[in-house]
Amino acid sequence: MARGRAPGFDASRDQILAQAARLFAAQGYAGTSMNQVAEACAVSKPTLYHYVRDKHELLVQICETHVQGLAALVAEVKGQDLAPEPHLRALIARFMQAYGEAQNEHRVLTEDVKFLEGADQERLLAVERQVVNAFAEAVAAVRPELQAAKLHKPLTMLLFGMINWTFTWLKPDGELSYDSVAPMVADLFFGGLGAVGRSQAS
Repeated sequence: MARGRAPGFDASRDQILAQAARLFAAQGYAGTSMNQVAEACAVSKPTLYHYVRDKHELLVQICETHVQGLAALVAEVKGQDLAPEPHLRALIARFMQAYGEAQNEHRVLTEDVKFLEGADQERLLAVERQVVNAFAEAVAAVRPELQAAKLHKPLTMLLFGMINWTFTWLKPDGELSYDSVAPMVADLFFGGLGAVGRSQAS
């Protein structure tokens, strides 16, 4: 009979993933050893291997947990049944907040996903596509005519270009926070969205 997980297993694993994400973000996946992860978590290597099989699984779990969390945000905002513009603004705000709370995980997903094996990359990309499609549908709901011109997805990628790379310049101890930047991103996008014409697709 298989032995069940001890109480607190998930919480301990989450702490390990958080410490590993911090190390990967600071010095890269390739530059981080399991010895360093164990030391940062204040556990022995045998204890560390009780929670994850190897360093690759650490990376998989960090990335997968992050993208699944983003997909859950999409579902949560959709469940609020907002009008098109408030819906898209809510998505932008929630994603900026999530990136602010998971800067290490987002950096790892952005910079270290190349180290994942093919099947793992494809599984993550499938979830990311769902997220992008949800944003594209939200953009199309604001400007339906842009969907007919096949501009809603390019505009969505431009929007993600603003929010996905914020971590490269927005400092945790700076004057601006993710929460304060979120409405700026929304205002910039909506201010520009109204100026986009269908003829720009040709």
